[in-house]
Amino acid sequence: MQRIALIGAGFIGSVHAGNLAAHPDVDLVAVYDVDHARAAALAATHGTRAAGDLAEVFDADLVDAVYIASSTDTHAEHLRRAVDAGVAALCEKPIDLDLARAADVVAHARARSGRVMVDFNRRFDTDYLEVKRVVDSGEIGTVELITLTSRGPAMPPLSYIAVSGGQMRDQAVHFFDLARWIAGLDPTEVFAAGAALAEPRLAAYDDVDTSVATLRLPGGALVQIDSARRTGYGYDERLEVLGSEGMVQVRGHRTGAVSRHHAGRIVDDGLHPGWFERVRPTYAAALAHFVVTLERGGDPTPSLADGLKAQAIAEAAVRSLHSGRSEPVRYP
Repeated sequence: MQRIALIGAGFIGSVHAGNLAAHPDVDLVAVYDVDHARAAALAATHGTRAAGDLAEVFDADLVDAVYIASSTDTHAEHLRRAVDAGVAALCEKPIDLDLARAADVVAHARARSGRVMVDFNRRFDTDYLEVKRVVDSGEIGTVELITLTSRGPAMPPLSYIAVSGGQMRDQAVHFFDLARWIAGLDPTEVFAAGAALAEPRLAAYDDVDTSVATLRLPGGALVQIDSARRTGYGYDERLEVLGSEGMVQVRGHRTGAVSRHHAGRIVDDGLHPGWFERVRPTYAAALAHFVVTLERGGDPTPSLADGLKAQAIAEAAVRSLHSGRSEPVRYP
């Protein structure tokens, strides 16, 4: 049994708590949150205890790993503390909103051989795994164009926007990671354009809600990612890879596969109402991968280096939004 402590008892922490408690090879030993009452309630739900302080969470005699699902501004410090304690870590993205601080933590972990996985959970989606297999097999030839869509369904609260880092760092970053993972290449430059169409008040946060980012890969292949914070029809996520000898595509996931045929029209089941309903299974799959690496040894992926590279692409996209020109990706 892998003894894992959870840090963070908010919405995503509660999702991880359920997956940890359900995993047959995991002992959820404790839940910690700055709001002790919230931690206690979540711990009671899953038959464990609330940690009184972080010292218990980072005690290598009590835990084998920590799952970091706390607020973004705490990730870097928790990662550093886990590495220093000799405890493995699975961490929600991002490593830190500040790229330089994130790079410093990555260097610290590397110097101490820390075992850390960044939770870019979409890599564990069964359809995206199949796309990756097809691309790697050479079935569609050389990759020439990757197109990704991430839309909706509704604007998050402005209070969330204020601490999220913006659309490039918060939403599009998942697809920056997917693109470089599927292509097996690191983008060299980014051009991004965006506007605040759904929520004009985003301008006060120097952010956008609708954007298109074009990435250039080594060799000239291109990636195009369109992102929107609000749709009127549910959560829409799609991926397509065009190769020199074919194409592989993941269509938008529907809530069902039933078509209703009437005179002059066909009514199909719609899309999932939100992003969480679409990607929920990937969180458990990511955890399962992490647990296997704990049991068998080796380094889990996505790694801290993967997380850092996705953030570097996001930073280039933010610079491009402001400059109006293509910006080079500066990998730490």
